[in-house]
Amino acid sequence: MSANLKYLSLGILVFQTTSLVLTMRYSRTLKEEGPRYLSSTAVVVAEILKIMACILLVYKESQCSLRALNRILNDEILNKPMETIKLAIPSGIYTLQNNLLYVALSNLDAATYQVTYQLKILTTALFSVSMLSKKLGVYQWLSLVILMTGVAFVQWPSDSQELDSKELSAGSQFVGLMAVLTACFSSGFAGVYFEKILKETKQSVWIRNIQLVSFSLEPSL
Repeated sequence: MSANLKYLSLGILVFQTTSLVLTMRYSRTLKEEGPRYLSSTAVVVAEILKIMACILLVYKESQCSLRALNRILNDEILNKPMETIKLAIPSGIYTLQNNLLYVALSNLDAATYQVTYQLKILTTALFSVSMLSKKLGVYQWLSLVILMTGVAFVQWPSDSQELDSKELSAGSQFVGLMAVLTACFSSGFAGVYFEKILKETKQSVWIRNIQLVSFSLEPSL
């Protein structure tokens, strides 16, 4: 049963990640009359939905009691300012990353973006080794090399790119590539930093996410 749940979770994660990229790309390239929506607005709305979802989950864990929810939020967030302020660094980085992803998708095709963004696996592994003292095996390092090779092949110019050159100039592709590479490094560092904080505390991941969003809303706005 647990194995089936793992595969189901993996399938849902793959579907969510793929559909997110396609819908973001479609929304940024859809040609309609009138101004296009601001990517920063989409980031703010996503952060608001995230904090609402986390508060709802904490509310459920507190036996659906508003009094218990208020006590938990006060005890774990307001009364622990030093623990809360630790999330200021990754929240700012995540805000930058989320905005960069819209820049990247506005200047790259979905396939190139999706494959290139997988470099975050490499940056996460490197930061895990340096910050968490993790040790990677031979097969893990070999997998990272194969990943880098795949990304390099995707960036290799081909005849089919001539058709896309009418929509995407070389300059815009460079901007998109720089945006997604910066997002990869920021994602790797922020993810490992967040993991390090989670391992050093007994607070739930939902409380930590509320703290994270609390710091990211201001720069997003």
